[in-house]
Order: sequence, then C-alpha cells, then structure tokens
Amino acid sequence: MIRFYFHPTPNPAKVALMLEETSLAYQLVPIDTSKGEQHKPAFRAINPNGKVPAIVDTDGPGGKEARVFDSGAILLYLGEKTGRLIGSPADRPELLSWLFFIATGIGPFSGQAVHFQHAAPEKLGYAVNRYRREIERHYEVLDKHLKGRDFIVGKEYSIADISAWGWLDRAPRVLPGDTDPLNVFPNLERWFRAIDSRPAVAKARAVGKDHAFKKEVDEETRRALFPSNYPKIVS
Repeated sequence: MIRFYFHPTPNPAKVALMLEETSLAYQLVPIDTSKGEQHKPAFRAINPNGKVPAIVDTDGPGGKEARVFDSGAILLYLGEKTGRLIGSPADRPELLSWLFFIATGIGPFSGQAVHFQHAAPEKLGYAVNRYRREIERHYEVLDKHLKGRDFIVGKEYSIADISAWGWLDRAPRVLPGDTDPLNVFPNLERWFRAIDSRPAVAKARAVGKDHAFKKEVDEETRRALFPSNYPKIVS
C-alpha cells in the first residue's frame, strides 16, 4: 500500500497521475499546506524538507516500509517498482536528462513565476520578467524537442511526460495573459492536449476533491507557505 501525502498543487498532481496510470493501491493523506500541516513533526519525519508530495510504501525494498519525497524521485521509484512508464534501457539517458530538466527548470521557474505574479506583496518588474522569460525559454526548448515526436522520451508515454504535464497544466497561471500561453508553442500544445486527454488524467484531477482544503489566503497561510519571509521561531 502507498500512503500518498497530497495537496492539490502541480507536483503532487504528477504523483496522482502516476498512481492512477499504474493502478497502484494507495491511501490519500491530505496535507493542507495553507494551514502549515507540512511543518508538523509527523510529516517532517517523512519529508525533512516539509514539502508535498511524499509517499510511504509499506511494501518497500526487502518488504520494509520506505519513504520517498520529491515528485521526480517518487515517479522514478514507482516506475521502477512497477516496471512501467520508464522506457527501455536505451531510453535511460534521455529519460534522466528530461526528468532533471523539468525538476530543475520548468518546475522551480514556474513556481517562482506564480509567486511573483500572484503572491508577492509587491509586483517586482525585474522578478516577474525574469521568471516569465525563463519559462518561455524552457517551453521553447521542449517545443523544439517535441517536433515530430508524440512523447518526450522514446516512442512511448513515460514518467517524463507525466512530470512535464504537472506544471504545463498550470500554464495559464504561470504565464497569465489574454490568450492560452501554449498557443505560441504548437508542438508543446499538441503534446499537452494528447496527454491531457488520457483517462487517468481525469481520475488524477479528482484526487482530493472530497477534502476541504483551505482556500483563504490570510496571515496563517502566508506564514505557512512562505516561512522564510518571517523571523525564525526558536523553540
């Protein structure tokens, strides 16, 4: 059984999609990051970095319980556990390269673009421009790569596609404007529409819908989500 620690944000969404694609049995454990539940000792014991997603596999290597945190690591772990969606051995170099491209580029730059456009108390033009431009550059890299390709790696759907889908699904929030930001990246848009039409995506979108996650953005939320903006509490 997989215990899946979840909040409805892009990185946990990737893991939700992977679990639905592989039909692995899992128990959803909601972590309301707007309430600061990710900072509680019980969760920090699972992910010392205090972020979602994280999983605990009660039937890990050697039959022992295993924790895994960070969405890229979880996708790799579940892919190797099931032997699915990780491509062929010949695909491995490309698979790892694109997974890290997403993990170190598209993911964090998207997150910062969202923060400085939607959450920061001051709309700093330099920061907004930098992160928007970097996202556009990363989209362009992926768009060129996808020309003549159906999938990011090899000839089959893989965890690279799942990983990229998690953040590309939020493109209108990452690059808000008058039109769909993917329109200027035709290969990327084609690829995204194909992935987004998969039956497992609809199931992944439904994960956590029956839990009332906090939506109000108040002082508690800001302290929970952006603790580095506040003086450290010494206990």
